[in-house]
Amino acid sequence: MPEGHTVHRIARQLTQDLVGRRLAVSSPQGRFAAGAARVDGQALVAADAVGKQLFCTFESGDVLRVHLGLYGAWDFYGSLTPLVPGGFAAGSMGAPRLRRAVRMGEGEREVPVGEVFPPEPVGQVRVRLASDATVADLRGPSACEVLDPAGAAAAIARLGPDPASTDDVAAAGEVMVDRLTSRNVAVGQLLMDQTVVAGIGNIYRAELLFRARLDPHTPGRRVPRAVARALWDDWAVLLADGIEEGFILTREDLSDAQWAEAVTDPALRNWVYHRAGEPCLVSGTPVVVEEMATRKLYWCPTCQV
Repeated sequence: MPEGHTVHRIARQLTQDLVGRRLAVSSPQGRFAAGAARVDGQALVAADAVGKQLFCTFESGDVLRVHLGLYGAWDFYGSLTPLVPGGFAAGSMGAPRLRRAVRMGEGEREVPVGEVFPPEPVGQVRVRLASDATVADLRGPSACEVLDPAGAAAAIARLGPDPASTDDVAAAGEVMVDRLTSRNVAVGQLLMDQTVVAGIGNIYRAELLFRARLDPHTPGRRVPRAVARALWDDWAVLLADGIEEGFILTREDLSDAQWAEAVTDPALRNWVYHRAGEPCLVSGTPVVVEEMATRKLYWCPTCQV
């Protein structure tokens, strides 16, 4: 499932190349025809991410809300700002615009550039946002709807704080700390609860808990506020890094050469995630994988006590 950094990067790509432009909005597969017609022909005025959800605001005030879920992705075609250093979504407004095709979902990758623009929709495209130079195709989302301003505000209010979506990170952190430490639910489950803190998925959850040396089964009420606050502070740093780089790299022990290798080799990026049965990189104890709230949890029973 795409985690928070990916959705922020998608919002940046949309901001760079489609915000401020009048768009043709359609639903090639037909499942979102009414919603597309509601905003078709309007200028896109903002694209914002909150946690794992994207909110695209049009000039009427109507908002396209998208949650990619497990399988959703955006395909971008045409004149795209090459946003560095992640390649697609972290650069400056002054960067040259190139003819490209990029898929942004659980990962990011270049896709073949066709000779014809705009390209014919491929597969089940729920929504197409198109200017005269750039096309964004949404496929496979778990949620896609057009909301009025009040409905969009209510959807955002239901989400926990996101350090990349606020101007007051410290105050937002106190909200997260209050919510996490007030519940008698395992901290490993609370970090995935989008009403407690928005944007954390399986990778960030496992890595945050390992970096904090915190047993994922610890009830939230037994997590000291200082530890909960440290989780938030670490999350803010890791999320910012992920937005800039385009991938999740949580190991701080890598040399420059190893870091460069990890850019292309996901197996080198993390402490425990996807390393079930392999020796912990700190203690040597085999990394455990178990199911927690229907999702796989990776952790070290020696380091996280």
